[in-house]
Amino acid sequence: MAKEFKITSIRLGELEEELRYLKTTREKEVAEHLKEARSFGDLSENSEYDEAKNEQAQLYGRIAEVENILAHAVIIDDGLDGVEESTLGRVGLGCTVKVKDMEFDEEGIYAIVGSQEADPKNYRISDDSPFGRAMLGKTVGDVVTVEAPAGILQFEILSVEK
Repeated sequence: MAKEFKITSIRLGELEEELRYLKTTREKEVAEHLKEARSFGDLSENSEYDEAKNEQAQLYGRIAEVENILAHAVIIDDGLDGVEESTLGRVGLGCTVKVKDMEFDEEGIYAIVGSQEADPKNYRISDDSPFGRAMLGKTVGDVVTVEAPAGILQFEILSVEK
């Protein structure tokens, strides 16, 4: 069974737009670059041709990757429509969580997202990460223990927003 990719509808739109760009504009640019490189003569000693072929391979690899993600995408509901009352206040995909680091007494705000949208530098944490897995299903007031590469960390959940 193929891996599912959990993404928001916004990310789905971004991937569809990227795929359109790759298959139209970018593919034409790479084809033109390849055509130009071929015109330089002997292909066996033509570094421009080798570079253009590598660029083409990378392009087709990225197209295949995006198509695979789109084919196996599971959309995370960004809103509260249809959410049962029992799930409100629980950490889940698409939630923003405010936590307090128990060791350093510092607060942080993190968005729990699917692996395709993770961006730790911008506090967008994957549900597949140790932090994300530990947070899923927890509620405000819970103290969560995270087994991270840096060691055992503890966080108190201060708020959860959908």
